[in-house]
Amino acid sequence: MNISLSLAKNTSMLLLMNIAKMILPLITLPYLTRVLTVDCFGLVAYVKAVMQYMQIFVDYGFMISGTQDIALARSDNDQLNAEVSNILLARLFLSVIGLMILVVMAFILPILKGNFLFVLLSYLVVVLTCFLFDYLFRGLEKMEVITKRFVVMRGIAVLLTFFFVKSDSDILWIPILDILGSIIAVILVFIQLHKMKIMLKFHSSNDILKKIKDSTVVFLNTVAVTAFMALNTIVIGIYLPIKEVAFWSLSLQIISAGQAFYTPIIEGIYPRMIISKDFNIIQKVLKIFIPIIILGCIFTYFAAPIMVQIIGGIQYIDATSTLQALIPVLFFGFTTMLFGWPTLGVLGKAKDVTFCTMITAFLQILGLIVLVDMGKLTILNISWLRGITEFINTCLRLLYIWAYRYKGDIDCGKWTRN
Repeated sequence: MNISLSLAKNTSMLLLMNIAKMILPLITLPYLTRVLTVDCFGLVAYVKAVMQYMQIFVDYGFMISGTQDIALARSDNDQLNAEVSNILLARLFLSVIGLMILVVMAFILPILKGNFLFVLLSYLVVVLTCFLFDYLFRGLEKMEVITKRFVVMRGIAVLLTFFFVKSDSDILWIPILDILGSIIAVILVFIQLHKMKIMLKFHSSNDILKKIKDSTVVFLNTVAVTAFMALNTIVIGIYLPIKEVAFWSLSLQIISAGQAFYTPIIEGIYPRMIISKDFNIIQKVLKIFIPIIILGCIFTYFAAPIMVQIIGGIQYIDATSTLQALIPVLFFGFTTMLFGWPTLGVLGKAKDVTFCTMITAFLQILGLIVLVDMGKLTILNISWLRGITEFINTCLRLLYIWAYRYKGDIDCGKWTRN
């Protein structure tokens, strides 16, 4: 297939999936905010924030490093089978460790201890992602498999939510329905693996440990990225009333819905950048999408009161200012992602990507400590802090790119100085 057509196809499929990621939660969000009390919705959002960390730990950066390994091994079927098998075992090993960590967290955080069954069922959804093999299909540029599987998985959970979740007493159905959708998705994935003649062949424990070691740099970067969002939710739950978690989570979900459009662009060009290293692609993406993103940010600011009331209801109107304060995150989130793995990553500068993110994560954590110490911890101040750190992350990555572009000791491929 023509390279341009292949890139366009994969990007469009990822766009479709991320539209589904945006639309499907927004279908149930207005429903859940109305049938659940604000405190119960805050609890659900809090547990989901914890599960973000658990998901990052179980993934351990394999969505990036695994995609690269698969892309490089795609022409060797034996090596391909070995990569898939080793990553699967590595993630299952990490899942066991993750369960131990979760049990300890439940004893430390009362909000988890008092809802431990809900927490365990939510974690089972995380474990089931080990069998979805997203990195395989991304590395092979078969994004349509991921898209179809996701739509089926989440579509089932969304549809059944309206039938089974009617009040606070029904919140266990939320992870149960996710589990059901995940199991069906896993079955569909294994059918696809059989068609592709992908065979799981387990190797020595040394191979598994090496996979974990090789992906550690990416994992640290991803943890730092998640620290920006999930850590904020956890801190809010510790120091502020649970309703503040609900307001923060609602605003954040709207911002995340907008950022869902970024992912197909980034993931669509990443495998192609690994192979071609054509950095003119990055320049073209910036020229096309930055004006669109600016218009989207302006629209979000003025439409924030209406968006909050439509999605959350009148009881969430106080979240309007939080949503508006998070708009810088919406804008700079795109450049941060684009300047990361598709740019610095394919130059072999994974450590620089991680360093930038670790620095800004440290600044975010330091900022939270200062706010707590000064007695100024509010969701509005956390929102402004989050926007500032996202801006810093973009600037740091851009400085690295600018330096490597003009250094004579690095081959920047087809990146011109125009």
